[in-house]
Amino acid sequence: MPEKIVAVIQARMTSSRLPGKVLMRAKGEPMLTHLLSRLKRSSLLNDTIVATTTLETDEPIVHLCKELGVSTLRGDEDDVLSRYIQAADSSNADSIVRITADCPLIDPEIIDQTIVAHLQNGKPYTSNVLVRSYPVGMDVEVFPAEMLRRSSDQTREPEDHEHVTRHIRAHPELFSHLHVISRPSENWPELGLTLDEEQDYALLKKIVEHFPDSKFSCLDVIKLLRMNTDWVEISSAVKR
Repeated sequence: MPEKIVAVIQARMTSSRLPGKVLMRAKGEPMLTHLLSRLKRSSLLNDTIVATTTLETDEPIVHLCKELGVSTLRGDEDDVLSRYIQAADSSNADSIVRITADCPLIDPEIIDQTIVAHLQNGKPYTSNVLVRSYPVGMDVEVFPAEMLRRSSDQTREPEDHEHVTRHIRAHPELFSHLHVISRPSENWPELGLTLDEEQDYALLKKIVEHFPDSKFSCLDVIKLLRMNTDWVEISSAVKR
């Protein structure tokens, strides 16, 4: 049987730095909608699940996903790792693609490149996160669902359960790692394209509203910001 690859997006309304950020709007649509529309352009994802919490404050996320026809999984607020395992189990996923909701500009081509690297190299923990080359906000992690279960069994550290792949990333002797590196044209690791603070929202909103549709790539964004260096300054002071 072919590998079933499922994207799991962790999203919540109670961000400490920018509450409600996933539903902040650009072009009249929530940032989470922009993210989900970009994931639909991946040619290798079989399904997408938004993993949120059981808190009442996250009802708007569930409502939006229902409107968009996207599955949701609700679980423990702090044990995000358990949410991912539940999402993997509910979807019968063989491999998980981890995306966070604060990466609304994620490039589906980068997702597919990371999936291909994962499948062609024996399905290790595969990411562009540990060795930085892409802009922050193009973050993709791909790993077998079974690896996540093993990690959960091996650690009870609260931080490992809050930060889904922390234990896997910290133990390359237990879990094989593969690093995906950008092409030179997409190399800008100092650039922040995540939605963490109000200044980030100002920049991401300008970027989204500059392009006529959601089909722009990471390279398109880099070219735009190379030509408009004053835009980069909008969020350059944000600590990542």
